[in-house]
Amino acid sequence: MDGLAPGRAALVGISHLRRVQAPGALQTTVVPVWRDGVRLVNRAPAVLLAVWLMTLIVSLPLTFVMRGTIAAHLGSSLAADDAARGIDFGWMEEFRSQPADLAASLKPSVIGFGAVLDNLNAFVDDQRRPAILAATTGAYLLLWLFAAGGIIDRYARDRPIGAAGFFGVSGVFLIRFLRLGVVMAVVYGVLFRSVHPWLFDVVYPRLTRDVDSERVAFIVRLGFYLIFGLALGTANLAFDYAKVRAVMEDRRSMIGALRASLGFLARHWWPAISLYLIDALLFAAVLAVYAIVAPGAGPAGWTMWPGVVVSQLYIVARLWVKLVFWSSEVCLLQSRLAHAGYSGHRRAAPSESPVVERLTGGSEVRQWTDSPSMQR
Repeated sequence: MDGLAPGRAALVGISHLRRVQAPGALQTTVVPVWRDGVRLVNRAPAVLLAVWLMTLIVSLPLTFVMRGTIAAHLGSSLAADDAARGIDFGWMEEFRSQPADLAASLKPSVIGFGAVLDNLNAFVDDQRRPAILAATTGAYLLLWLFAAGGIIDRYARDRPIGAAGFFGVSGVFLIRFLRLGVVMAVVYGVLFRSVHPWLFDVVYPRLTRDVDSERVAFIVRLGFYLIFGLALGTANLAFDYAKVRAVMEDRRSMIGALRASLGFLARHWWPAISLYLIDALLFAAVLAVYAIVAPGAGPAGWTMWPGVVVSQLYIVARLWVKLVFWSSEVCLLQSRLAHAGYSGHRRAAPSESPVVERLTGGSEVRQWTDSPSMQR
């Protein structure tokens, strides 16, 4: 198979060894596959803890910088006492007028659930963020690209692999995913720099030029958001499955992995989309709960530390959903393909890929491939 690493793909006929026992091989509906994905995430709490710590570590430098900027601006003034007792919107506007990029990001809309809406609005409307925030976001995405290989490998094997194994796999696939990242950057760049301006700066004004009703204009804009969201979701789905297939099948060619992803989605588009929508609804449910309990800016809002705890619980829930996206995609591939046909070479290396390990438990393949008949 094009793109498969030598000796690491499943052997010809290996599905006959344990195809019946292969986890999820007989799943025919999406919901059981999704439940398997949830179980994978719940059985690996160390992965969730690790990505939460990664998120926290990335955000701490900006937090300290913002804290220092606010402290320098307030000093020992009376405004400092007012700010300590609650949100002072007058002072906030004064603070945002500073030339510093980071200061401009402090506004009422970033408090509590408003921050979620503000980020969503900036995303769908392609709004520019301060350079320091953009740099931090880029570093965070790079860390996710590094962790992706180890996370997917852990879920594909469904067993602890240890820190050394996790970082080893992550390091191997970082280089490969960076190559895939070039393709991702091109695709998302076209969507945000060409498709988005064309939809919202060219087509939308033409369609609503003679429209008198704001409701109609809003519905048209909402329709364009839906079209753009579908394009983003399709790209995200294709790249997600490319990563999953690359790890599960130990692919070196990322173009081959992307082709395999598109081929799988073309053959199994309904279960793949259904599973993606279930995960998206799960994410929407997390947002809905956070919208109810999120810290507010008014006098009835949470005090500082309870507010921090609630916000961190939301971040953990959001990260859990992100991991469920990957784990459920792993389960769908395993259930639909049943690991059959991943054959590129006649011999398997002693270090098996997740595909081989899930079929054999890591022992029978090694014994079989070490036999004299397979050595010829």
